[in-house]
Amino acid sequence: QVQLQESGPGLVKPSQTLSLTCTVSGGSITTNAYYWTWIRQPPGKGMEWIGYIAYHGSTYYSPSLKSRTLISRDTSKNQFTLQLSSVTPEDTAVYYCARWYSGYEAYDYWGQGTQVTVSS
Repeated sequence: QVQLQESGPGLVKPSQTLSLTCTVSGGSITTNAYYWTWIRQPPGKGMEWIGYIAYHGSTYYSPSLKSRTLISRDTSKNQFTLQLSSVTPEDTAVYYCARWYSGYEAYDYWGQGTQVTVSS
């Protein structure tokens, strides 16, 4: 059973960098055909796709967030991370990590989500 768990600060000040880690258990982040994704949901709004790091290490980001986003990984710890720079209160959201399986063309596992609030 694959499990994903987000971790990181729940409160970030404006202009700082939001940093979250997703720890994966039950499967390797280097296994073929999986894309390790960050998604967020601002309060009262729909889900917003942020970006992914693929099993082979390549990354792809939402055009609207690309200039502020970095997704990286630590294969020795089976973790991948999200860094979002220059945050504003509009970045307040529940942040989820999820696994996209290209075989199903769907997300098959999700983390429980973590609330991040941007406020001074």
